[in-house]
Amino acid sequence: MSPALPSYFFAALNAVGAPILVHAGDRILHANAALLRLLGYELAALQSMQFDAWASPQTRQALRDYGLRALHETGELPAAEAEAMTASGSLRYLELNAKAVALEGCGLLVVMTFQDLSDMRHVQSSLLDLSRVLHQIIENNPVATFVLDAEHRVTHWNAACSQLTGIPMSDLMLGEREAWQAFYKEKRPLLADLILSRGSLSEAADDELQDARELTSQLLPGAFEVERFFPHMGAQGRWLFLTAAPLMDAQGQIMGAIETLQDVTSRRLAEEELATHRRELERLVTDRTMELQGKHKELEAFLENASVGIITTANQSISRSNRHFAEMFELGDEAPLGLPSVEFFVDSNAYEELGRIAYPVLSRGESLQHEMEMRTRKGNLIWVQMIAYVADPANPAAGTWWLLQDRTEVKRVEGELKGNFERIKETNARLEEAQNQLLQSEKMASIGQLAAGVAHEINNPIGFVSSNLATLRRYVGQLFQLVEHYESSHRSNPDAAKQAGIDGLRADLDMDFLVEDLPQLLNESEEGLDRVKKIVQDLKDFSRVDQTDWQDADLNAGLESTLNVVMNEVKYKAEVIKQFGPLPRVHCRAAQLNQVFMNLIVNAAHAISERGVITLSTRQEGEWVCVSVRDSGTGMSEAVMRRIFEPFYTTKPVGKGTGLGLSLSFSIVKRHGGRIEVESQAGMGSCFKVWLPIVGPAEPEAS
Repeated sequence: MSPALPSYFFAALNAVGAPILVHAGDRILHANAALLRLLGYELAALQSMQFDAWASPQTRQALRDYGLRALHETGELPAAEAEAMTASGSLRYLELNAKAVALEGCGLLVVMTFQDLSDMRHVQSSLLDLSRVLHQIIENNPVATFVLDAEHRVTHWNAACSQLTGIPMSDLMLGEREAWQAFYKEKRPLLADLILSRGSLSEAADDELQDARELTSQLLPGAFEVERFFPHMGAQGRWLFLTAAPLMDAQGQIMGAIETLQDVTSRRLAEEELATHRRELERLVTDRTMELQGKHKELEAFLENASVGIITTANQSISRSNRHFAEMFELGDEAPLGLPSVEFFVDSNAYEELGRIAYPVLSRGESLQHEMEMRTRKGNLIWVQMIAYVADPANPAAGTWWLLQDRTEVKRVEGELKGNFERIKETNARLEEAQNQLLQSEKMASIGQLAAGVAHEINNPIGFVSSNLATLRRYVGQLFQLVEHYESSHRSNPDAAKQAGIDGLRADLDMDFLVEDLPQLLNESEEGLDRVKKIVQDLKDFSRVDQTDWQDADLNAGLESTLNVVMNEVKYKAEVIKQFGPLPRVHCRAAQLNQVFMNLIVNAAHAISERGVITLSTRQEGEWVCVSVRDSGTGMSEAVMRRIFEPFYTTKPVGKGTGLGLSLSFSIVKRHGGRIEVESQAGMGSCFKVWLPIVGPAEPEAS
């Protein structure tokens, strides 16, 4: 059990401003208010902990050893450090001292006092980081830089400085006063040395530096800058631009100097070369001036006789023009000088529109190329191609040059060519569509011929199988009559031994079952043959290879036969509801219409994702008949509906559709003088209505 501490001891501890903790080797007995504020715990929470529980896991064992050591050693122990985890989870760095204290009636206690070092640690870390950053700034600076301390010793010599001077840092002996060796053969003060000596350029021993007094820096007080030639650097010597500035401490005292070096050899050589070229240029300018005067006269003659119209405009009026401009705009003897530019445009809106187009281009100093319709002085409209550029982009008042060419005839021919091209494109598109539809039709015709051939070949074996079944039925009936007669005869003259044999054989053969089941088997076989005959007939009706010409056909029968042909495609996807009304015979090409019905029924089945309903209906309205195919599938959006009859347009996955089915169907119905109507809504299914005139198209195609 923890000893009870006297109240005066509590009061004394709480009166101390430093954080204090008391323990007897296990739980915390007391913590004063300063420690509670530091750790963020309530007193009761701390008293429930071991005396080392507030420390971080990394320092907890060391703290425990230190606290227990204080119980066994007299006197105050050396200070130790620990990391404290506060109640909020933050980490604090503490310095602590522990000393054993004996209280009457309480035994030996350990009093631990703390000092928060967190802020000090933060400052130290910040200073170290700052030092590293400054070192990296100097070291990684692409400008050659070195630093001297107050005693003229080298403290920094970055990589750029080593590269420029050819002397690495190690050769300068860090901390020595030998920086001058990188620049001179004899010892001389550098600019940084003058900064540290609190001197000036006028006090320098170097005569060449004395000549550079005027280069004292105007930007930074106390800084120097100078540009001079160092003949001993490099193979040919180097021109360097040197700058030096003082480094001050917090009290404003010079604690060092920093000097930067820039190799300006290339610039100085370029300046010398530039001066040489300038003298040569001045000579050339004199010669060229005389030459230009002659060229100016030639240019004036060229502008006046150019094959395009040339004008200069300033302040929205013509300030100069050539002869071809006057001819192009039908000025006659009227002088164009001073005429407002707007008078040659169709209207003021066209003039303003050209301004909106030309201003951004010309203001950037670029040339403008444009074409537009303009008006001659006599009111005739001409198509003009123009090129414009400003004489001086920096001076809008200098005017704008315009090169104008009459392209009226070219524009007319171009329009005719465009019209012809569009007509050719349209014709090619129609030819391509017709070719694709023809290929599809030929493919369907080939399939129809194949189906008809297969149907014909199937008809032969079906005929003799059907005939044989009829004969077999007759033979079986006769055999049954013979067996019945034998049995009747035997019953009239019974013989026990023979009767037993006959009865045993009759039981083994299950004669009664044979008599009952054999006729049923024959009936089922005949029904199967009838179904095969129906399928063959539907194939023949669908293909209609013998009915490719225009004829009067029963559309209900064609729709029925088409449905039977594609039933394998439909029966697993949808229930088919037939609502056929009475129809007159329609003048048409039945095989082509069967192809239309097949495309619509197959598309309806493909539009149903799982199980749905397809409704086929027919009706007559006046001189027209309507065949409707409605499905309960996914439906179509407005965007899809606008394109479904385009050749090669399909919403099916790649390899699942050609995009020619509906296009071909549309063309077939159109050739029959009819139309296809579509009603659809996304998620609500679709309905295709084929309207056909009963008497056929007004001018049917040739076969």
